[in-house]
Amino acid sequence: MASIGLPVPPGFTLTTEVCTYYYQNDCQYPADLKEQVKKALALIETRTGRKFGDAANPLLVSVRSGARASMPGMMDTVLNLGLNDTTAEALAKQSGDRRFAFDSYRRFVQMYSDVVLGIELHNFEKLLERSKKKRG
Repeated sequence: MASIGLPVPPGFTLTTEVCTYYYQNDCQYPADLKEQVKKALALIETRTGRKFGDAANPLLVSVRSGARASMPGMMDTVLNLGLNDTTAEALAKQSGDRRFAFDSYRRFVQMYSDVVLGIELHNFEKLLERSKKKRG
């Protein structure tokens, strides 16, 4: 899409070879993967003028799984990777919308917990509903 001039955010791809290597090598990533990811993130930081983890101008990224064929609803996604207590404050300041920033942070925690840690979403929904009732 970017090659035909559509506005697409910068990104990079970890190929299926990384996954294959991981499972064929006792759940170890390729030795150079960490450095490759650092370089790819640095390129995105340069293009966007943002820095991953920066307290004033944070870069937020999305992690999406993919497949050769379209499989809507079947592939895992984690949005807003890079949000934490500090970067959420920066997002609130930049956007002028504290509720938006911290709702984005909440959604990140939920997605990460579900996709990466395997914590079921209903646990978060219960807590959110309890908090809403408490606040009125």
